[in-house]
Amino acid sequence: MSLATISGSCHPGSSRAASREMDTTKGIGVRPRLCVVGPMVGRNTGHAPTPGETLSDLFADVGYPVISVSAFPDRYRRLLDIVSTLVRRRGSADVIVLQVYGERSFVVEDIASWLGRRFGKRIVMFLHGGTLPTFMPRFPNWTRRVLGRADALVAPSTFLARAVAAQGFSAQVIPNVIDLSAYPYRHRETVSPRLLWMRHFYSYYNPEMAVRVLAKLRTTMPGATLVMAGKDRGNEADVRRLAHELGLDGAISFPGFLDTQSKMREGNAADVFLNTNSIDNMPVSVIEACAMGLPVVATNVGGIPDLLTDGETALLVRDGDVDAMVRAINRLLTEPGLAAMLSVNGRRLAERSSWEQVRPSWERLLADGAPAAP
Repeated sequence: MSLATISGSCHPGSSRAASREMDTTKGIGVRPRLCVVGPMVGRNTGHAPTPGETLSDLFADVGYPVISVSAFPDRYRRLLDIVSTLVRRRGSADVIVLQVYGERSFVVEDIASWLGRRFGKRIVMFLHGGTLPTFMPRFPNWTRRVLGRADALVAPSTFLARAVAAQGFSAQVIPNVIDLSAYPYRHRETVSPRLLWMRHFYSYYNPEMAVRVLAKLRTTMPGATLVMAGKDRGNEADVRRLAHELGLDGAISFPGFLDTQSKMREGNAADVFLNTNSIDNMPVSVIEACAMGLPVVATNVGGIPDLLTDGETALLVRDGDVDAMVRAINRLLTEPGLAAMLSVNGRRLAERSSWEQVRPSWERLLADGAPAAP
């Protein structure tokens, strides 16, 4: 994938390219000039790309003029870069595609949407984050003021669409996008207890649960192993300490952040993917696992039951229920045909997030309507 986007300003890991002239596409008409706003930290080494970053690159690849901002890892420099770009480049974009996460990021999203409305741009808000459904009821007035500036709302899951509906808004559901070519499929007819966990080491993602699952599983399957991949967000040391206390030093590996090649390597070597989150929306890591043919065992929190169907595309267990997750893994190991069915159905689910499937919905949305009045 080429990174043919126009960055807001120079920063480490960003990509820059000359702006393209406005183009046409069959059935869509004039292609709007896009400014995709939000964290683009995947431009930096050791950071995973965000959904908005992936979207901006894909649109640039098919000929849309795209400004992508901002890749600064520091949130304050990122805010300054976003504001500066929206002001300086206000004549270079027709539509602002604003990633909305809530929590502390909502300050950025408030300012960016105010500027977009001030400059008469059409605003499409792309909702993300498992905490957004709890954030909005805590700050209802702020939520309505900011979301009310949008000409359209997009949610990657029905989970978030229901959450904004409770605040009086309607959101179109368009899944997050993955590049299927980066995740080669390996069919799992039968599986071994080689487990993969892949998220940040953060309390919301409950990595300790994966450690306890492995410890319990090894009481009957001493050869079981676990790879725990991701960046430290505050509790990797606690996870490593727990693994040591449970006697798992030789059974767990911590490879850190995985780039695309490393994901392919670890995903191909594993046989079962664990998702232990206590808060979740539509995790890209789960879609990636499904794309690689990994049977998924996940906690049924947040948007997970909207994404995965128990017994068809994954096995779902209650939040924090270690025993239930161990039983689910044992089912994969002992029930003929179960792993194969989840492997096939998971790949089909991931294909719904391919660019070929998602692109028409985005293009129809972006072509629908003129920029709002200042």
